[in-house]
Amino acid sequence: MPEFDWGHLELATVIWGSPVWRWGAALATFFGVYVVLRLVRRIGDRFRPDGHPRSAREVVMAVLDHIGRLPSFAFALVAGEWWLFASEDVDDAFRVVLVLAVALQLGIFVSAIVRIVIDREAQSRALKEEEDISSIGIIRFLAQLAVWTVVLLLALSNLGVNVNGLVASLGIGGIAVALAAQNILGDLFASLSIVFDKPFRVGDFIIVDDFLGNVRSIGMKTTRVKSLGGEEIVFANAQLLQSRIRNYKKMEERRVVFRFGVLYSTTAELLERVAQIAKDAVEAQPDVRFDRAHFASFGASSLDFEVVYHVLSPDYNLFMDRQEAINLHLFRQVQAAGAGFAFPTQTIHVASWPAGESEKSDASRGPHYGA
Repeated sequence: MPEFDWGHLELATVIWGSPVWRWGAALATFFGVYVVLRLVRRIGDRFRPDGHPRSAREVVMAVLDHIGRLPSFAFALVAGEWWLFASEDVDDAFRVVLVLAVALQLGIFVSAIVRIVIDREAQSRALKEEEDISSIGIIRFLAQLAVWTVVLLLALSNLGVNVNGLVASLGIGGIAVALAAQNILGDLFASLSIVFDKPFRVGDFIIVDDFLGNVRSIGMKTTRVKSLGGEEIVFANAQLLQSRIRNYKKMEERRVVFRFGVLYSTTAELLERVAQIAKDAVEAQPDVRFDRAHFASFGASSLDFEVVYHVLSPDYNLFMDRQEAINLHLFRQVQAAGAGFAFPTQTIHVASWPAGESEKSDASRGPHYGA
């Protein structure tokens, strides 16, 4: 390495292949580009909205806030190197640095835009439909994974790597991984189906087979439900979608059908009054719409009535309050009318033969006796 007289440097003095004035220009360019990029980031941070960006200006400010320190340093370094007379190997090395810096910053920008769009959509749905925005995290993760995969492939392609062979290798490896982890992938795609199709949301009360409770979280592989007993029930997403799900959060009103029976000794005139008593019992309750009340059938030990009404709320406690009030009203009015409620009974009729009849032979009682 040549020795320089640092005390008598001139602008034309050559150091490592470049004049001093070019080294000064390179250094000034390096600091200038780096400072400008950091100032742009500070401006984006200062004018970035507190909540989710709405306007185009707010989106631009939010994106500028994601200018990375490492890409800024790489851009400044490449810009400063432009002034210097460097060898071809050095130029190739700085080209690699530039490609990686561009790829990294591009990935950060696109990832930020995707996250802003998804979060804004999630917040909008949460405000309109009371949806838990944490369920959108699955989509955010997959979208950012796709963004960084594309950015990586573009960077490798610009660096001269055979991307076609790499993609083919990844495809074969992906098939092998998919076969080995098909249950996990099935649950993952089932979680996406839950997010997009929305058979239920976090907070909904659902019944799956013999299990019931409130949905606590929807994850990438499982959905967790807190049962009425307090324990947590964990469902695999794929198995959950294969089951019949009853979502009571979707219920706007509750249709109620109940039956009761009166004694067979009830007179016809009183039977006609019982249906009206049932109707009055329902209509006397608030938040209830009467549908019908009929003498429905002749039961084994009762004359059966069927009553149908609607509770104008999905609240189960409200339904039970109204049903209790209806039952008490029916009990009082039916008893006051002189009728009684039936209960399972069985009447046995015993027949006796006249005196001496039992001593006769079967043949004397006719050819069909005992048939």
